[in-house]
Amino acid sequence: MRYICKTTKHPHFMAKVKGNGTKENPWVLKTPPGTSEYIMYKDETLDPPALVCTVGSTVLRYDLRCINDLHQMLKKHGDWMLLGSADEQKPAVEGTVEAWGRSPKNPVGGWYGLKKGLRGRFGMYVPPVLEALGLAEVEHNAKNNRMRAI
Repeated sequence: MRYICKTTKHPHFMAKVKGNGTKENPWVLKTPPGTSEYIMYKDETLDPPALVCTVGSTVLRYDLRCINDLHQMLKKHGDWMLLGSADEQKPAVEGTVEAWGRSPKNPVGGWYGLKKGLRGRFGMYVPPVLEALGLAEVEHNAKNNRMRAI
């Protein structure tokens, strides 16, 4: 789908996404490099409300507020930001979306990932949701992908 960015007035292409983000009809997404498919949906019945991500048989959960918080941070950042995906056990590269998603300086004061041991990969799985919602532009290269707010 093509749309015109309100800020830059440049044309962009929003990712075609199946589903509407509910448990019954989850989004079917691809990782930014396009190498893996996964599903995500919002579950507001959980405490705290969560963005539920299923990759194969692995289920990850991120605090649902990460969508709005990440969008606001990107708007303030004002430019492209590297995604920098990393597992929880590995350090995140500073200045990346992944590092922000676990930083004590973000709005939740730490990890957006809710399940210890599976809190990482924020920079891999959350950005395509913002792209699907029309909130961000995400690059789709083999590696070193970036995103920015729309």
